[in-house]
Amino acid sequence: MANDPTVIASLLAKQAIREALEAFSRGMDRFDREAFLSAFWEDAVIAAGPFVGSASECWDWAMPMHEEGQELTQHGLLQSVIDLDGDTAHAETYYQFVAKNRDGSLMLAGGRYIDRLEQRGGEWRIALRTNQVEWSCLPPSLPLPFDDVPGVEANGVSARDRNDPSYQRPLVNRRERT
Repeated sequence: MANDPTVIASLLAKQAIREALEAFSRGMDRFDREAFLSAFWEDAVIAAGPFVGSASECWDWAMPMHEEGQELTQHGLLQSVIDLDGDTAHAETYYQFVAKNRDGSLMLAGGRYIDRLEQRGGEWRIALRTNQVEWSCLPPSLPLPFDDVPGVEANGVSARDRNDPSYQRPLVNRRERT
C-alpha cells in the first residue's frame, strides 16, 4: 500500500489542500495579503458572517476591523476532513479564533470552515468557503507570562506584517543561553 501511486497522489493532494487552508490563516494574522489571496482562486466566493463576496473583497472588508479593533489575531486550524473527488475536494476544518483587542480584552470564537477546493493547473485552492461560527466568548485577560524577562524580545516580537519573526530567513537565536 505504501508504494501505491493512488495513495501517494491522495496524500500529496491533501497536503497541498492543507497548505492552502493554512495560507488563509497566516495571511490574516500577519496582514499578508499575498499569502491570504494565494489560498483562493480569483473567482472564489467566501460567505462569512454578514459578508459574501470574493477573496479580495473579503480582505478589504476584514482588514479595517482587524487593524482598528485588534492588536493581534490567531486563526488556529484544528482537524480537517478532506474528501477528494478528482480535481474537486470538499474539506471541513475546525478552527479556533483568538483576538487581543486594543482595549486589552480578548475574544474567542470557534467553528468550522467548510470549503470546496479545486485543482487547476496542478494547484489546489479554495473555490468556495463558508464559515460556520459555532461559539464565542469574552474571557478575562491575564498578563503575558515572561513579559518581564530582560531580552525576551531579542528574537523579535509578534508583528502583523513581514517584520514578524516567522518571516526571518534563516531563523537565528539572538538570546543568550541561560
